[in-house]
Amino acid sequence: MFYGVVMTADSLQGIPSVSIVVKGQHRGTFSNDQGVFSIVVMKGDQIEFSSIGYKPRLVDIPKNLEGNQWSLIQLLVTDTMYLPATIIRPRPTREQFDRDFVNTKVPDDEIEIARQNNDAVKRRILSRGLPSDAREAANYYLKQNATKYSYTGQNPPQNIFNPLAWADFIQAWKRGDFKNNN
Repeated sequence: MFYGVVMTADSLQGIPSVSIVVKGQHRGTFSNDQGVFSIVVMKGDQIEFSSIGYKPRLVDIPKNLEGNQWSLIQLLVTDTMYLPATIIRPRPTREQFDRDFVNTKVPDDEIEIARQNNDAVKRRILSRGLPSDAREAANYYLKQNATKYSYTGQNPPQNIFNPLAWADFIQAWKRGDFKNNN
């Protein structure tokens, strides 16, 4: 069992959502909100710590480790990235977009494949049968944390004051979505 805390090297604060991966085995974990992590590894494995904004760090688990537990406080150093210059161009005019859209040639076989993939029954079957993969689970976890962090120190907004949410509710009421169909 390998466990510990990932912290910033300059201020010693826990870093959330650090990717901790066992090199060459396609498995790993994330650190929690306080930077704490725990993962099962083998003696001699290499563990890579990486997070956006920090330099990645590679750690070797000792082969001559006594016992079955090892803890570590991993410090990550901030990494400054310089991006290349970006050229921003104006959007095409409405007429240019319409012309290009209408004149785009789409082969018939691709259209038929798209029709088959958009069949409601097929989509329902696929959505029930396919489990979420690691990328989807990780994205869901990171999205939850990003939402939570964006409202740190304040209450999240409530949709009761959102006029668009009220419009959706009224439309659903008129359609009869809330009727008991027994």
